[in-house]
Amino acid sequence: MDMKLKDLLNEKKSAITKNWFDAIMETYPTDTTGFLKKQKDMFANPVGHVIAEGSERILEALIEGEELTDSLRFLDDIIRVRAVQDFTPSKAMAFIFLIKKSVREELKKEISQNHLYDALLEFESKIDELALFALDIYSKCREQLNELKIDELKRLTFTLLKKANLMYEIPVEEFEHKDLKCNI
Repeated sequence: MDMKLKDLLNEKKSAITKNWFDAIMETYPTDTTGFLKKQKDMFANPVGHVIAEGSERILEALIEGEELTDSLRFLDDIIRVRAVQDFTPSKAMAFIFLIKKSVREELKKEISQNHLYDALLEFESKIDELALFALDIYSKCREQLNELKIDELKRLTFTLLKKANLMYEIPVEEFEHKDLKCNI
């Protein structure tokens, strides 16, 4: 990464993080946003805490040029939260691209003055890579949620059938006497 851009990003890191956090909060319904922004206690507001801490760590990893796999824990935490919420996949993942907007807003003047357009494009391509990692994580989270729902539905169906006496369990001994081969 271009050292001038890296210095500018480090210099304005807290403003960029705050701007990005606020942009993420705007993806939530209006009645939820105030609580998520104001409540700082991690136990009273785990969603806000995960997003605040995660966004800060992700931005640091991008600035330092760390391998994206190193920062995935924080990305994973945010995505797990958004995967269980009532977002479409595109809305759930949109928060990553809001980093670009936050950086441009905070560094617009400096990028123009120092002709850092190429460096900015390079930085933004790392964000695009991050989005691809995030999509993989999101897909796995949604798959796990669907598997849990299916398992719960199977369990519920079995329980209902059993309560309605529509289920008959055949003892293992009966299988053996009917010359059925069953590996139980």
